[in-house]
Amino acid sequence: MLAFEHASRATKGARNYQEDMALFWSGDDASTPEATSVTVANGRSAVAVLADGMGGHAGGAIASRMACETFVKAFGSQNGSNRERLVEGLTAANQAIADTVDTNPMLSGMGSTLVGVTFAVDGIEWISVGDSPLLLYRRGEIAMLNEDHSLAPELDRLAATGAITADDAKRDPRRHMLRSAVTGDDIDLVDVSRRPLKIEPGDYVILASDGLQTLEPAEIERIVTAYANDGAVAVANALIRAVEALKDPHQDNATVIAVRMVPQQVREPVTPQDTARAETDAGR
Repeated sequence: MLAFEHASRATKGARNYQEDMALFWSGDDASTPEATSVTVANGRSAVAVLADGMGGHAGGAIASRMACETFVKAFGSQNGSNRERLVEGLTAANQAIADTVDTNPMLSGMGSTLVGVTFAVDGIEWISVGDSPLLLYRRGEIAMLNEDHSLAPELDRLAATGAITADDAKRDPRRHMLRSAVTGDDIDLVDVSRRPLKIEPGDYVILASDGLQTLEPAEIERIVTAYANDGAVAVANALIRAVEALKDPHQDNATVIAVRMVPQQVREPVTPQDTARAETDAGR
């Protein structure tokens, strides 16, 4: 039996509005970003989803909330494999945005990134669109699991070939432009895991909006290492505190969901023979 402790925290950054949304669903009601609890995976899946909205104050917030809520509802209503349920969740989220824009053309241009992760006994699986990172922390090291659908990887590849300098790649104003997003139109790029990835005790899975990437990867790794033994709440709090401490005048919204695998003791059922044996031993 496995249990997953999860916590989520968010900051508006330098903005006066929040376009990020995050939910954790375990078969009951979906948890809001401020919720913290332990979910037991015992033959069924839990799912975390995070979306970073775009399209202005109203449009971005509507798109991210709609994407998360529709994704969770669709995932929970399906009976196929986790991979099929993830795809169905994304498809439903994209269609919900399309239907909303059709009904209210004033919201044209709204959309969001989306990263969804299932947690089950056989491991995690994910689906993502956009540039919201999915990170795995294991034994003191951080690795990015999903693809980045912004222009950043393309610019970095140009720098690696010598076509542009590394500094030019980092400073390019197009760096955060998305090559794929959930907008109600056909989705150009989708990253879907090929098979479940086994999770070990002590691992953290972190979903985030790209606002977290104000922190360098080495700093994210250092923070998670420092707070890993204190649990998901401590890790989520520390990451957001670190983003806020930088006081970047252009800081985007930043949201994280930190999920930690917690080993559970599985107790065998007590039988009448066990009770009799215990009573006999106690009388000796």
